[in-house]
Amino acid sequence: MASPSQHADFTLKETNPYLGAKRREKTSTYDLVEQMEYLYVRVVKAKNLPGKDISGNSDPYASIKVGNHVAKTKVIEKTVNPEWNQVFAFGKDKFHAPSVEITVKDKDAIKDDFLGHVSFEIVEVPTRVPPDSPLAPQWYKLEGRKGENKNLGEIMLAVWKGTQADEAFPDAWQSDTGGHSHSRSKVYLSPKLWYLRVNVIEAQDLLPSDKGRYPDVSVKVQLGFQALKTRISSNRSTSPFWNEDLLFVAAEPFEEQLNITVEDRISPNKDEILGKMQIGLSSITRRIDHRQVTSRWYNLEKHQGDLKKENKFMSRIHLRICLDGGYHVLDESTHHSSDLRPTAKQIWKAPIGVLELGILGASNLIPMKTKEGRGTADAYCVAKYGQKWVRTRTIVDNFQPKWNEQYNWEVYDPCTVLTVGVLDNSHLSNAVSEKAAGSKDTRIGKVRIRLSTLESDRLYTHSYPLLVLHPSGVKKMGELELAVRFSCSSFLNMMNCYSQPLLPKMHYLHPLGVAQLECLRNAAMRIVSLRMSRAEPPLRQEVVQYMLDVDSNMWSMRRSKANWFRIMGVLSGMIAASHWFSDICLWRNPVTTVLVHILFLILVWYPELILPTIFLYMFLLGAWQYRFRPRHPPHMDPRLSHAETAEPGELDEEFDPIPTSKPQEIVKARYDRLRAVAGRIQTVLGDLATQGERFQALLNWRDPRATAIFITFCMIAALILYVTPIRVIALLYGLYVLRHPRFRHKMPGVPMNFFRRLPALSDRLL
Repeated sequence: MASPSQHADFTLKETNPYLGAKRREKTSTYDLVEQMEYLYVRVVKAKNLPGKDISGNSDPYASIKVGNHVAKTKVIEKTVNPEWNQVFAFGKDKFHAPSVEITVKDKDAIKDDFLGHVSFEIVEVPTRVPPDSPLAPQWYKLEGRKGENKNLGEIMLAVWKGTQADEAFPDAWQSDTGGHSHSRSKVYLSPKLWYLRVNVIEAQDLLPSDKGRYPDVSVKVQLGFQALKTRISSNRSTSPFWNEDLLFVAAEPFEEQLNITVEDRISPNKDEILGKMQIGLSSITRRIDHRQVTSRWYNLEKHQGDLKKENKFMSRIHLRICLDGGYHVLDESTHHSSDLRPTAKQIWKAPIGVLELGILGASNLIPMKTKEGRGTADAYCVAKYGQKWVRTRTIVDNFQPKWNEQYNWEVYDPCTVLTVGVLDNSHLSNAVSEKAAGSKDTRIGKVRIRLSTLESDRLYTHSYPLLVLHPSGVKKMGELELAVRFSCSSFLNMMNCYSQPLLPKMHYLHPLGVAQLECLRNAAMRIVSLRMSRAEPPLRQEVVQYMLDVDSNMWSMRRSKANWFRIMGVLSGMIAASHWFSDICLWRNPVTTVLVHILFLILVWYPELILPTIFLYMFLLGAWQYRFRPRHPPHMDPRLSHAETAEPGELDEEFDPIPTSKPQEIVKARYDRLRAVAGRIQTVLGDLATQGERFQALLNWRDPRATAIFITFCMIAALILYVTPIRVIALLYGLYVLRHPRFRHKMPGVPMNFFRRLPALSDRLL
């Protein structure tokens, strides 16, 4: 069991950063982050440089030095008039030096030659505040090493002070990222996903090789890595019929071809190809509702392996193919989706607000890898909401990284979830090695924020614990500081969202099966991760899979326990109410029992007050609970997840891949434990079935005496209820239930004894 100090370490902490939104300043769009000062140096070009080669040319580059920090432009070969047009941004912690020096050198195999330099006092550098126009670069004469005024040429520069709001910042070389090209901040868009519906209707004039047997024909449809097959046609002929729907996930831009193959099952392990064809997805009809599209006949091509050319090949297949735009293609876990809109943009509703996220920084990160014999961390953040992914720049070699980047999303539904993950970049090494190529970015932690739990137009600034579950247990990797604000553009539209279906209407008019949706979700996740890994710089597959919770449906004893206790938490209110009512019936508190009797008599005499009383009670209870409402956004809870109390064997099983790589003894122990758990579940299911069968036995005459007693009781009860007012019946029954303990006994009552004696089907099980 974790100690209270450990629990406190996993809690959410409210912070008070110095933000423009809190100071009511709107000098820039970056009002949810702290302003970070940078020294910008734009090196445009140079002219008339000295020639150091025999041909009178040089291979010049510029070196910018601020204190002990040095950055270099690219080398322009064989010219004395180079053009670089590069921008360098040095963080405030880098320009405590008195001056910035720009030196032009000639790249040489042995030692670089000095061509000239120019320097600026940092205190004299002007400050630029957007939306001011960019500072115009100027020509500066290059000086010698000792200030000689030789004719060393000129260099065009612009030097200014600014913040991360400067438009030159995203594409600039940045000192806190080490200048790596793959460490810059980027915005990505998920590919547009469609459900591709292929209705295989029938085929005609197939030509099996064996004319003397009835063919067992099926159709195999493949789109990329997705492959589905129809059942074998029930009419075994050369013109089979199926009328079967196959569903795939397709992504724009459409790159794959739809491959259709007609196969004949010759033996259990051998299929003969009777014909095949390809269809381009760009030519397929798109629809936004359930109206059927026109079907078409397609000619089949003969398989290349078939050498019989004497007969003309006339086989064809009847298909109805369409891209369904009325569905939302699930590519996330259904419990925390960030987007619920249909694929077709023409049926989107107007946005109801804007989500603003300020990624301020992280603190107390632990070493993620070793570099030159010491621990280090190269952290970056990834945030996903809807189709838009954002990735911050990578802050190299820093356990207290400060990003201070702000992003916005349009919100179409408040019941969606923002996901922010922190990872360690393992691909910053310039040396391309087999080990570096196979390395993966390491997880540091993840935060989920459900928008419906946020108050409109309120700024939330908190430090979230970054928790990762390892085979050794849950571990805190650091803390992430975020600023979040959900602004609602129309209160009425947002309230109307709560009355609308969660998913597009096609999910309800023509629903898909649970197993089918799960297969399509896995395919969509794989497509998104493959497409994002092809971007530049890539958002790697392990990052996308982590953000999309690819393994959320894998078996875990820990998750099963957590879900069980969640159910018990839901039922705890009913259990507490039953205990309270039991105390009333036992007169534990006579005053409360008398008041309940009075309330009961009033409701019996005035039954029209029952429903208003219930709703009034719910209103008063909700109004009272408002005082204790959550004041902070939700965060990952290790206690709710049962991560702190999980056994090592359970965690070892949770992290074991499929197929398992563990020894036979460990697998056998897991199987025995799973059988024990399944045995308990089986017992509970059997008990539920028994109670239901006993209710059925009341009238099915399996026990003739019990059924006779019951129907006789029903006849007598019907006669009594016909002649007795319902108020009298309710009054007598209520007084009987609330009777004093002196008139009670511990033995079960007659109805319970009668019910438990009824037969069930359990005695017929083998």
